[in-house]
Amino acid sequence: MLLSVMMTGLVSVATAQEVSADPFLGCWSLDLDYENDKAGWMEVRQEKDYLDADVLWRWGSVEPAEFVYTGWDHLYVIRSNRVVRERGADGDPVKVHRQVFWFDLEKSGENRITGTAYFPNRDGLGAETVAFKGKRIPPVGPAPDLSRVKYGEPVELFNGKDLSGWELMGENKVSGWKATGGVLVNDPVQKAGQPHIDYGNLRTTGTFEDFNLKLEVNVPEGSNSGVYLRGIYEVQVFDSYGKPLDPHNMGALYSRITPSVSAEKPAGQWQKLDITLCNRHLTVVLNGTKIIDNQPVEGVTGGAISPDEFSPGPVFLQGDHGKVSYRNIVLTPILKP
Repeated sequence: MLLSVMMTGLVSVATAQEVSADPFLGCWSLDLDYENDKAGWMEVRQEKDYLDADVLWRWGSVEPAEFVYTGWDHLYVIRSNRVVRERGADGDPVKVHRQVFWFDLEKSGENRITGTAYFPNRDGLGAETVAFKGKRIPPVGPAPDLSRVKYGEPVELFNGKDLSGWELMGENKVSGWKATGGVLVNDPVQKAGQPHIDYGNLRTTGTFEDFNLKLEVNVPEGSNSGVYLRGIYEVQVFDSYGKPLDPHNMGALYSRITPSVSAEKPAGQWQKLDITLCNRHLTVVLNGTKIIDNQPVEGVTGGAISPDEFSPGPVFLQGDHGKVSYRNIVLTPILKP
């Protein structure tokens, strides 16, 4: 009799924790509780017989979850890092831990979530907790018919003479940018033996909605930059000549859309980018070859200045990675009906 009562209690508790994931499914823009770099993104999916998710947290790439589950009216998204604790005489790992971190979400209203992220310290002593809130992102919708799009007057973003119309981003950042000979050059030099210099990105003072953006870029061997559309979507600028197709290559939408073909030139040559952003769809033509064809953009990319995908934003150029040069930067706005 006692065993029966205990089993009934266990079943009752288990049933109480079986929570539907339906309220959490979809894409979410995340506003992270940091002083800077506050943009994030998450997608939660119901696959055939399991839950799955992808997460973008501030910088870097969109990363897959390792496990997702519901319970206690919450959704939990789990990720981890591999930590080598000990190595043998041959250098191979002999003791490895998984540094697990997780995101705890709950609904806070229609199309709203709140949550806390937990990041345990590498040594296991303590953890950082970060609060966040999220807003459901409406579906992207069908691709626009670009043949019917109407454009306004072209805007020359760089006059070739000075940095008029541009400003450095971030407090206490150092500018590596200058205009010389009709070219906008970034040269973030680090001095050997000296403290690291924190260089900044460069943004337009004006903001824009949808548009076509044409520019030329010259990226040296091994260098890296990026062109952010509305301050939230990065089209990658990178010396990827000869590398296999990848969502981090030249002309890619960083970590989101892989170019269909390789069209980059060797490092040190001027290359042409022709970018159209319309109704959250992206087209990229690199050196005359279309490498992204009116593809949907599912969310912001790492380094976005805001999680908001529906407000005007600046064009900004990444200046904290390496040397790069830009010229002939012309934006033509798309006229909304």
